[in-house]
Amino acid sequence: MVCGTSSGAGKSFLATALARWYARQGLKVAPFKAQNMSNNARVAAGGEMGSAQYFQALAARALPHVRMNPVLLKPEQDTQSQVVVLGERRDDLSRMQWHSRAQHLWPVVRSCLEELMSAHEVVVIEGAGSPAEINLQATDIVNMRIAEAARARTLLVCDIDRGGAFAHLLGTLQLLPAEHRALMRGFVLNKFRGDERLLAPGPQRLEELTGVPTLAVLPMWREHGLPEEDGVFDAGTCGSGLSVVIAAYPYLSNLDEFAPLRRVPGVELRWAREPQTIRSADLLVLPGSKHVAADLDWLRRRGLDAAIAAHVSADKPTLAICGGLQMLGRALDDPHGVEGAATGLGLLPYSTVFLPAKRYRHGDYLLGPLSGFWRPLTGVAFSGYEIHHGLTRAADGAAAGADAAAALRAVLGGQGGWQHGQVLAIYPHGLFESTAVIRALFGRDTPTLQDTLDGLADFIDARFAHGALEALIE
Repeated sequence: MVCGTSSGAGKSFLATALARWYARQGLKVAPFKAQNMSNNARVAAGGEMGSAQYFQALAARALPHVRMNPVLLKPEQDTQSQVVVLGERRDDLSRMQWHSRAQHLWPVVRSCLEELMSAHEVVVIEGAGSPAEINLQATDIVNMRIAEAARARTLLVCDIDRGGAFAHLLGTLQLLPAEHRALMRGFVLNKFRGDERLLAPGPQRLEELTGVPTLAVLPMWREHGLPEEDGVFDAGTCGSGLSVVIAAYPYLSNLDEFAPLRRVPGVELRWAREPQTIRSADLLVLPGSKHVAADLDWLRRRGLDAAIAAHVSADKPTLAICGGLQMLGRALDDPHGVEGAATGLGLLPYSTVFLPAKRYRHGDYLLGPLSGFWRPLTGVAFSGYEIHHGLTRAADGAAAGADAAAALRAVLGGQGGWQHGQVLAIYPHGLFESTAVIRALFGRDTPTLQDTLDGLADFIDARFAHGALEALIE
């Protein structure tokens, strides 16, 4: 099990690397995270699961299945989340108080863990936040209660770049009960910058105090290529060429699909929270949204709606995905109370209605005839996925105006996407994760996902103490 002293310590990164390292030893490996809170989700066997566990399954060379992340919390407001259990939305649990909800979820979590353990030689478990949140220990279903149930050899990882690493590690361990401290096998210092010799005598003194050795010091590695699990990642740049700007509204979802753009030479990637950032864009991206009505309101309050309209009116390239597609239309109707009705930006002649049943799909998509900036993608196939309640239909000629209706051209079957001028609006996520798409649009090749996952395994192989990774599964 991989626990952390805080969120962002490197749990997902390390768990993914471990999954690929053990898979390369010829072992049957599966990832597991009992509960994840994220709006980054993927379609897997059984429904939807957190993106981090999806990538960990691929690292383990296993088929992604919702049992690997049985509970997914998708934030919709500061104090409210949609609860997804075994891949399916559960409104009854979303309305339930957390203490009661945990009691209902524990049997599901325990069952999934036992099924994975019985079917695999190695299960790499990821915790959440910190295991030392003593106010939450009574209702814990994701940290040391899981480690205890699995009798898991546990690693504690800390972000040393934040400072106070030794105190974080010592304090976390001391706040755990004795039976949980006994499961701890090693500390990992992550994101270290500088001369490793300067750490002495810190690791030695820490082991004297706790009996737990420091098994690895992992240097800062920003360009590892693995998508960030939570929050907006540091965009960074690979040059001063094409400016790609992504609207960063509060409830944007599936931002991990844009990670490959960080590695395209000649592309400058930025996030937009102010109108002036959008005005500087060569290519504007409206990503998915977990709460489209709330994000539309946010765009209007900050003046980004006018900047988006000006960008589209100037016939500059725009990509709108899922919730972003819905925003560009005229109306979002919600007769079943699924997400909330709203008036769209009115830039494309279609409307969306939210349906009670959520659409899940993972498969291959083939783009039809495209023009302008998007012409190179004509006939290009990519692997993608859909997770949405909305059904979008183009307005007829009378409602839209003959010119607007004629300008809207379907480019994906089944109401899956349209082009209008230089705007490409599609429901499937994953466009930029295709090497064929990157090559067609930017004329460049980027590392494949498998290259990235193998790179993670190589990274920890070179930096863990000799024999430590083997000893964890002996």
